[in-house]
Amino acid sequence: MSRIALTKIAAGVFWLEVPEAELYVLCGCPADSVKHLMKAGKIRDLDREVSSLEPGSGSFQHPHGSVTNETGPNAILLSDLSVQKGDFANLAEFPVLQMLYRQGMLLPNHPNNTGAKPLLIGRKNVVNAQMEYIHRGNYGLETLEEILETGVSKEKAEEMMRIKLHFAFGAIRPTTDLLEARFVDDEPVEVLNGVHVVRKSVNCYEFNYKNESVEVDLNLGINEIYQTPYELENHHFKREYFSVVHTGEGDGWDINRPCMASVISFQGKVYLIDVGPNIAHTLNSIGVDVNEVEGIFHTHAHDDHFAGLTTLVRTNHRIKYYTTALVRASVTKKLSSLMSIKEKTFEEFFEVCDLEFDVWNNIDGLEVRPVYSPHPVETNILFFRTLWKDGYATYAHLADVSSHDVLKKMVQENPQLPGISPSFMKKVWAEYLRPVQVKKIDIGGGMIHGKAVDFKTDKSDKIILAHTAHKLTQEEKIIGCGVTFGSMDTLIEGHEDYSLEFGADYLRKYYPDVELGEIHMLLNCERESVNAGTILLRDQEIPEHVYLVLTGVAELLSPHEKTSYPLSSGTLIGDLAVLFGLKSRGTYRTLSHIETLKIPAVLFKEFVKRNQLLKQIKNTQEKIEFLRQTWLFGESISSPIQSQIAQSMSLSKYKKGDSIECDGLMLVKEGKVELTGRGTDKAESQHVVWKGEFWGGEKMISSESKISCANAITQTQIYNISDTEILQQIPIVRWKMLEQTEKRE
Repeated sequence: MSRIALTKIAAGVFWLEVPEAELYVLCGCPADSVKHLMKAGKIRDLDREVSSLEPGSGSFQHPHGSVTNETGPNAILLSDLSVQKGDFANLAEFPVLQMLYRQGMLLPNHPNNTGAKPLLIGRKNVVNAQMEYIHRGNYGLETLEEILETGVSKEKAEEMMRIKLHFAFGAIRPTTDLLEARFVDDEPVEVLNGVHVVRKSVNCYEFNYKNESVEVDLNLGINEIYQTPYELENHHFKREYFSVVHTGEGDGWDINRPCMASVISFQGKVYLIDVGPNIAHTLNSIGVDVNEVEGIFHTHAHDDHFAGLTTLVRTNHRIKYYTTALVRASVTKKLSSLMSIKEKTFEEFFEVCDLEFDVWNNIDGLEVRPVYSPHPVETNILFFRTLWKDGYATYAHLADVSSHDVLKKMVQENPQLPGISPSFMKKVWAEYLRPVQVKKIDIGGGMIHGKAVDFKTDKSDKIILAHTAHKLTQEEKIIGCGVTFGSMDTLIEGHEDYSLEFGADYLRKYYPDVELGEIHMLLNCERESVNAGTILLRDQEIPEHVYLVLTGVAELLSPHEKTSYPLSSGTLIGDLAVLFGLKSRGTYRTLSHIETLKIPAVLFKEFVKRNQLLKQIKNTQEKIEFLRQTWLFGESISSPIQSQIAQSMSLSKYKKGDSIECDGLMLVKEGKVELTGRGTDKAESQHVVWKGEFWGGEKMISSESKISCANAITQTQIYNISDTEILQQIPIVRWKMLEQTEKRE
């Protein structure tokens, strides 16, 4: 029988165990890796007889002399790459919390608290980045000075610091007090009890124990992405004047549901409240494309409310980021630690819109009032309202509140000691119970979450119980209700045709010089509502219509590239084939429920002819087709943006062996190019880029280029974008360039 066993749990996630050495390794820890382990049976409840424990000791003690705790890993192998396929590759916060608390490695008097610490394994820079990210996930802002820098008054900052120290058991401790590092490179390193590990290449590691070895490859395959541990039904999200769609009622341990979150529709625009793991899957399931998101309202930086931030930068515009300066500072420091980027980079991906505490901040008619909530990291609960005929329509989102019992125990008159003042506790509790039409509350319990029983006297019209993995008890059902994924509370019904307004905006951007009357001619075409999974246009088919995607997400399946590309709302499907009498180059299908404008081919051709657009489109036709087939520009970039990019591209041809001068961003149309890096050894410095791949443009994301020279390996054609200003305004392009640069380092 083998001493080392390796099991694939999900794409990019493996379970390695050496029972003889008491080593159990989670290899790869993207979002929800703990939930994947739970579903695979690698984390399970375990009852242990503990006769030596005295009554009351240990957080999980049962009355009958046993302690319930979970099994699970005691080590984590980290990815060399912080991002893969656009998603965080290393999110060790919840796996570490599972080891420390649910396994009991940190709990006083727990049988699993043996003094051993969870192990983080990987390259030094990666492990150190995870240590800092976990530290920020535990504490948020760690000093009074950091809180004061956000504009909070000294009196309030001191109170916040007292609360923070209470949750931190009196002191902000370094992460090395809780975790142990194993730095790995080209020489074998002992992990535990005779098990060694060595790095073979990027993301590839070999574990050895008593003449046995196993290789672990954390690289995602060409058609692999990080997986979601649960399935969601598809819904048609009708954009209302003011409504709330319920997109998450679970927590970081719920294997069947997304984490607590909501989506607000206001005047047809889409806003998110928090952004947990797998947010793209969530949005697709309700028929929303990430490019449709106007903004995000953020409560705090814990991973179950934070991990989806990468999805929100995979857009062709900067999404508005709404929260208080206090919470933004906490989120920014955690993200910059996780990605090893400068804090100011955050504002290059998001349009920052700071909110003021305790006042109604007006956002184009939607008013939001953030209120401070005691929690280990900086947190604000959120109240929303908008004026209507009978007064204000109201919604409150109370993520990660503290229970009344916890707050009472925190009360401390002495301002020099950790805790909360009686007056501040009274203010917080009054805010929690402020009545609204619809209120969603956290009932996760324990030391840092709320309880349903505390809201028995709440006068709100409807209370939704969330942020829990357990089924509601009879008592809880009397206080509030659970809701199913995708259900909606409509506070003010919409009577405008928001989808058609989106279509008008897309067409005006695509054809900026065309008279408005001509645009309205297209807008009068048939609308079609299409279910997820429907084929719109088959490969090699001659299209009879041009489809404008108004809402939702479609995809292009390319038989030539043997891959697929998501297509954003605002994309035109079949336009070039219709104009030039071509067959479709790929199959177009819906990824979510979508709405389309179905323009007859004959009308579209006449529209282009009448407005003398054919020459312009012909000049960019080949370039747009090429862009749609590339990794860098094919995803989440709508037709108008692709057209702008195409107009800035120029083509150059090179013979085999030619040196290629890099000026801006370089895209390989045909052939192969060898890149040589600067300042690294030979094995790490050379990269070959093929058709559809790119290099250059580093000045968009760093101060210097890491590429010293480029040479054509074969006859080669290169598209060049020398003016990168347009690219700097596209967050997904910047993000993908960061990801690619990291792979080549």
